[in-house]
Amino acid sequence: MIRDENDVTPAVLRVMERTADPRLREIIVSLVKHLHGFVRDVRLTEAEFREATTIINEIGKSSGDTHNEAVLMAGSLGVSTLICLMNNSDQGRHQTSQNLLGPFWRMHSPPTPNGGSIVRSPTPGPPLFVDARVIDPTGAPIADAEVDIWHASPLGFYESQDPNQADMNLRGKFRTDARGRFWFRTVRMAGYPIPTDGVVGRLLAAQGRHPFRPAHLHALIFKPGFKVLISQVYDPADPHFDSDVQFGVTEATTGDYVRHDEPHPQDASVAPPWYSLDYTYGMQRGDAVLPRPPIK
Repeated sequence: MIRDENDVTPAVLRVMERTADPRLREIIVSLVKHLHGFVRDVRLTEAEFREATTIINEIGKSSGDTHNEAVLMAGSLGVSTLICLMNNSDQGRHQTSQNLLGPFWRMHSPPTPNGGSIVRSPTPGPPLFVDARVIDPTGAPIADAEVDIWHASPLGFYESQDPNQADMNLRGKFRTDARGRFWFRTVRMAGYPIPTDGVVGRLLAAQGRHPFRPAHLHALIFKPGFKVLISQVYDPADPHFDSDVQFGVTEATTGDYVRHDEPHPQDASVAPPWYSLDYTYGMQRGDAVLPRPPIK
């Protein structure tokens, strides 16, 4: 029998501890302890509780085929990066190429040969040539890995946000060669503001935070026998590099986007300035399980 507020948490925990699945039991018991502790810590009022449930409902309603407000909120609170590093850095003993999936990954990007371009509609901007390697924990190359690439335009829009871009513009799927390499041409991407017309935007405004992500290149790398690698390579020249609204920038995912003011050595049609990025992705052995796409 519950008599006062001190009886609530023990009563709930007694029920939660009957959960048959051990992992679910561990999660739900801890969740109740921390959630009830939070409510007590801030002395949550009834009005604030009603507002909180309204916000949760709004997050769900504002998510759809082209936008995922829940993923956006998790990143804006640093939860996404915390989970990523907890699960991929061996308790901080080594750095990892693993990073945030973000809300804009789509399945079925167009297969593209190495050396090809992922610019599929007119997209003005400085050319960017990417040359990358994929290696295992010993440093050996991983051949025949499937590499899904996507990024924002020089105006800061993914093609799912921009009617002026062709479908699948700035997206492509590559295969690593025998040396673990893949390479392609694109345009230099720009940083961009995350959507601010929902709950996350109101949170940022209330905190006086800017909504910008620094420029970055996404990759999702799949190879049986290895944990799927989800990565972003960030440009340190971006003005928001040190204040990413999604807390995604790590030392291991910082790239070197080199500016070249001379003609391209292999393609005379490339007018300077152009940029190059060399980067090595490290994969860990494990189950190759693709994530659920946040948008269609």
